Amino acid sequence: MADRDDLLAANDAFYAAFNTKDYEAMDRVWAESVTCICVHPGWMTLATREAVMASWAAILGNPGQGKILPGAAIVSIVGETGIVHCRELVAGAGIVATNVFVREGGGWRLALHHGSGVARMEG
Repeated sequence: MADRDDLLAANDAFYAAFNTKDYEAMDRVWAESVTCICVHPGWMTLATREAVMASWAAILGNPGQGKILPGAAIVSIVGETGIVHCRELVAGAGIVATNVFVREGGGWRLALHHGSGVARMEG
């Protein structure tokens, strides 16, 4: 149960960094020992940590960027990998996200974030 709680706390830290527009906190969330991948809704795949962090610098630096309201997390842990699939509400738009974490430095660090728009939110 502690692993699950720690994984959810790491996922919460990702959304907190986004919602407070805290680039340094966002930087701490992302892994350094594996290839980082990020797919923002409507974007092409970003497949290096440098590209991922540059995207977050631009997003978090946008004064008009709204907040994300995450919810309905589904958690799975397989060995040293944790997966959190959840809903996101962004400026009224429904998004589904898959966040994949790896164990690094004694905690969970984000290796992949994939957000995709959906036609309709259910459940």
